[in-house]
Amino acid sequence: MLGLDNIEKVKPGGLELKDRLVAVNRVTKVTKGGRAFGFSAIVVVGDEDGTVGYGLGKSKEVASAIAKAVEDAKKNLVKVPVINHTIPHQTSARYGGADIFLRPATHGTGVIAGGTVRMVVEAAGIKDILSKSKGSSNPHNVVKATFKALLDIRRPEEIAKLRGVTLNKVFNG
Repeated sequence: MLGLDNIEKVKPGGLELKDRLVAVNRVTKVTKGGRAFGFSAIVVVGDEDGTVGYGLGKSKEVASAIAKAVEDAKKNLVKVPVINHTIPHQTSARYGGADIFLRPATHGTGVIAGGTVRMVVEAAGIKDILSKSKGSSNPHNVVKATFKALLDIRRPEEIAKLRGVTLNKVFNG
């Protein structure tokens, strides 16, 4: 999907996935016979329990573009670390012109995020997070930058193992 190493891919079988339509774009091809319209859709799917994916679909009709995007998203499911309905540590990522900053929030804060980032983190099951989207607001690049930021997050167990310390030592110094 984005070429990162620590990605845990997930198979869609047995998961109850909810899809969210991020954007539909109408594209026009001018031919000698007139204008030919097509549609491209970007969709985010997730089980709201740490598994999330995105997909792109193109077709002559909106409905089939969305259906193709959902199928593509199901092929690209990944596991995101979610602890107490938030992320373990802050992260940021850039994709194209989109620059995303994500920060964990205390319980009860809610999802403080713009429309596109909100759809991705809600599909992942994150209920408390602070975010800022800088640069481009192109939905395709914002979705990809958000995924890149979420996939950069490392689990506390992984960090404890790398440092050779206990999990308690990672959290309490």
